[in-house]
Amino acid sequence: MVDAMWAVVPVKDMTQAKQRLAPALPQTGRTALYQAMLEDVLAALKRARGLAGILVVSGDPAAAALATNYGARVLGEAANLGHTQAVLAGIELLRREGVAAMLTLPGDVPLVTAAEIEAVLAAHGPAPAMTPAMTIVPSRDEDGSNCIALSPVDAVPLRFGDSSFRSHLAAARARGIEPKVLRLAGIGLDIDTPADLEALIARSGDTLAHGWLARNRRGGA
Repeated sequence: MVDAMWAVVPVKDMTQAKQRLAPALPQTGRTALYQAMLEDVLAALKRARGLAGILVVSGDPAAAALATNYGARVLGEAANLGHTQAVLAGIELLRREGVAAMLTLPGDVPLVTAAEIEAVLAAHGPAPAMTPAMTIVPSRDEDGSNCIALSPVDAVPLRFGDSSFRSHLAAARARGIEPKVLRLAGIGLDIDTPADLEALIARSGDTLAHGWLARNRRGGA
């Protein structure tokens, strides 16, 4: 297992979160659901063995307060620069501080567990300092990159968005790195669309996201 691996969690402005869920939830509900999902992610990271720390990158005061409650560091953003730029800002900070390895995980994978995070760490392996390595957990449709582990932290240039899984595989191979691919059901389900929401509801669980949906979704959230 990699020593001194940090987790980087990018968090957008929660008051405008999850616009693609508009057909299923009003904005107040989307904000509340996103906060519940973020708490699920932070709780899993906090319980996972083998992480040196958690870094939340966000300009949202509510997200920063939540991160602090879970023992995470906060790197503030002056503006909401998007997922990729937030992750890159976190990587740059860790690189300057001499951190050996990082993983990044979004705040909208509420089914993630500490065991899954530990599985990523175990799959990534010790990665000697002179041997760059990359481990990817794709989204369930294998289009997105829902978790990436890197050693060193800037081993591969990252770009999130459409087809990022294939793009990251190609970027790693262009640098002579054969990525390890790990398919995990919890990390694989990120909640962006009404179909994702239905998939979450269909999966039993005691997450905060499940609890919020049970209390609010059919009651005029």
